[in-house]
Amino acid sequence: MNQRGALGRFGEDVAVRRLRDAGMTVLERNWRCRAGEIDIVAQDRDAGGRTLVVCEVKTRRAGRFQHPMAAVTPLKTERLRRLAQWWLSERWLTVYGMPPPGGVRIDLIGVLLPERGAPLVEHARGVA
Repeated sequence: MNQRGALGRFGEDVAVRRLRDAGMTVLERNWRCRAGEIDIVAQDRDAGGRTLVVCEVKTRRAGRFQHPMAAVTPLKTERLRRLAQWWLSERWLTVYGMPPPGGVRIDLIGVLLPERGAPLVEHARGVA
């Protein structure tokens, strides 16, 4: 694995811990199809519903390039919507036969790695 891949994997590990600490259940990581990849698929049982969460993770080192959250463009959010539909039809509907009771939400987790100290994590819910 190259440096970029290792950085992304580390950020995803941090994001998984954040989601679990928030009470979510991680269903799948790095799901791929011919249209692309979903970093994390989770289930949020918050507010009495069971919402399916498609989560994009962006990781950056502090002081380089742009903030991780700025990397998700309107084109990327549209692609995430299509991927969410694809995952839903392939993974969820084949098992449960109906959509998730709480619907589907697309979240973004930005992980910023400072030169020293713990990663800074920002979780934006419902970005698309």
